[in-house]
Amino acid sequence: MSTGTLIVLGLLAVLLLWFVAVYNGLVALRNRVKAAWSQIDVQLKRRYDLIPNLVNTVKGYMKHEAGIFEKIASARAGAMAASTPAEKGAAEGILTGALRQLLAVAENYPDVKANANATALMEELASTENRVGFARQHYNDEVQTYNTRLETFPTVLVASTFHFTRAEFFEVREPAQREPVKVEF
Repeated sequence: MSTGTLIVLGLLAVLLLWFVAVYNGLVALRNRVKAAWSQIDVQLKRRYDLIPNLVNTVKGYMKHEAGIFEKIASARAGAMAASTPAEKGAAEGILTGALRQLLAVAENYPDVKANANATALMEELASTENRVGFARQHYNDEVQTYNTRLETFPTVLVASTFHFTRAEFFEVREPAQREPVKVEF
């Protein structure tokens, strides 16, 4: 074999190895985005499980607030049904607003404030809200890393060849919904 042929084969081997490394890197980043999304789902499931317990605990004290309970139930169902980051962001904003309304009204009921179970559930909800916030931030960080890699040259050549697509950020669109639910008694 001639020296020129060996050089060409060597260059092709290097190019192939680079191509495989870039492809595998994109797959790894895409899987990190999926894992981060799963963490959001885990924390939101925890939140969804807490809400009925909280509602049932305060319902007896707040008999005249049936509209709030219906709003929370509807918002919770909508949030649980949402699947994409954009849908989840919108649905979570509605649910957060409904929870804020419940907590604001609960302030007017001293019996709710005095109930140890309600207080424990409120604290658990506050803790869960923090966990959801951290999971959202982690997810968005992973999405940013993945999307940046997709768009940089020469990785964009491999990404477009194998139809890697951008991931969606988990965004809350309305400014009022960006604030966490404040649980205070």
